[in-house]
Amino acid sequence: MQTIDTIAALEALYDAPVPASLTKVTTRMTPLYRRWIEAAGFVVLSTVGPEGTDGTPRGDNGPVVRVVDDSTLWLPDWRGNNRIDSLRNIVRDGRVSLMFMVPGSQTVVRVNGRAVVTADTDVTGSFEQRGMHPRTVIVVTLDEIYFQCAKAILRSGLWTRGDDSAAVPTAGQFLKEQDQGFDAEAYDATYPEYARSRMW
Repeated sequence: MQTIDTIAALEALYDAPVPASLTKVTTRMTPLYRRWIEAAGFVVLSTVGPEGTDGTPRGDNGPVVRVVDDSTLWLPDWRGNNRIDSLRNIVRDGRVSLMFMVPGSQTVVRVNGRAVVTADTDVTGSFEQRGMHPRTVIVVTLDEIYFQCAKAILRSGLWTRGDDSAAVPTAGQFLKEQDQGFDAEAYDATYPEYARSRMW
């Protein structure tokens, strides 16, 4: 397989960028972008570190991030599996990208910037839910924000093609694939209730 190893060779395969794809980029949180992000309960956080890259879904029952000002977002790190891959990366390399989605919307909003992790109790405490609060909060300084063209969502039918979950393996089956003694059926049956009490 022949690979492309220069920018010139890559650019030769494509036309010039669509002008709007460049002019849509802004370096601050505009009122409309703020309105959109505050409606988003789901984001994919991408980070990079010495071991490689990491992409992780983050979700909440309201806005997934808090818009602090025109250049700052706070993303609480709610309870999970304690791998903290993304947090490890941020501590060592602050570059981050976030991809926000709202169910039913063909628009995806992207933020690129720099992040730090804080355990400041005033910050973590401000996110309290059901008596729980995140151990840390990711503080993102926005470098650029823009919306993604809708073609990927339209091509995939992400919000319109219905429930395809019956055709794919479950989390329990993934675990059993690595450990043949694992009880996949029991895991899948009990996990929703287990997670419900540990959501925040």
